[in-house]
Amino acid sequence: MTRFQPGDEVFGETIRGYQWVNGGAYAEYAAAPECALAMKPANVTFEQAAAVPASALIALPALRGEGKIQAGQKVLVNGAAGGVGAIAVQIAKAFGGSVTGVDSTSKLDLVRSLGADRVIDYTQEDFTQRDERYDLIIDIPGNHSLSACRRALAPDGTYVLIGHDNYGAGMRRWVGLLPRMLRLMAMSLFVSQLPDVRVSMPDKEASMALLKELLETGKLAPFIDRTFALSDVPDAIRYLQGGQAKGKIVITVKGSADRGESTGPQQS
Repeated sequence: MTRFQPGDEVFGETIRGYQWVNGGAYAEYAAAPECALAMKPANVTFEQAAAVPASALIALPALRGEGKIQAGQKVLVNGAAGGVGAIAVQIAKAFGGSVTGVDSTSKLDLVRSLGADRVIDYTQEDFTQRDERYDLIIDIPGNHSLSACRRALAPDGTYVLIGHDNYGAGMRRWVGLLPRMLRLMAMSLFVSQLPDVRVSMPDKEASMALLKELLETGKLAPFIDRTFALSDVPDAIRYLQGGQAKGKIVITVKGSADRGESTGPQQS
């Protein structure tokens, strides 16, 4: 029996499996597996709801799965003002972490507003060269080597690489950070500060239920930089690639009942 009925307001993602296998698309209509949906909380708009799943379903496993975050831990999020980073900061705070956010000068006010306890301007300071040690580092851009990041980790800390490398512009265009990810997976057999290799898919239905709860309680509030109409998707992608976007960019679609429906391109 389905959990949903015609007319229910839902949010979620269409991707069946891992995002690197099929990153989705932009369309007026889409089919989605039931496990990847949840009822949209009444206190958020369609645009806000659409800005959450793609990024949060990356951030959540990194924090609760690989990262095993616990209350009181010191967490550093590198790339804290992007789509994944902005949500990672809030989820880490929701689970009791003391969070440091790293990003550029113009984005630090946003990182503070998301709840970060401390911020680091990477244009002025390298977090790997500081005396501070962290229990968990969530590295979204992957712009530091593992050896450099280990200098900023507590002896029993954990390093989790998300690996969004500016859509291939900063590294190998077609394979991006994949070789590095594979190398880290192999090294995890010998390096205790790397998470164990995860072969099973996270429970997406449980993850969506948790995201719904976080939205309802106000512990998660997506930041939307700009919205674009479906016809302006090329402009949205160009803006995203420019590197100045904060939080999420959302594509708006008018539903058949003239109700705003939205989807969001990935911004890391």
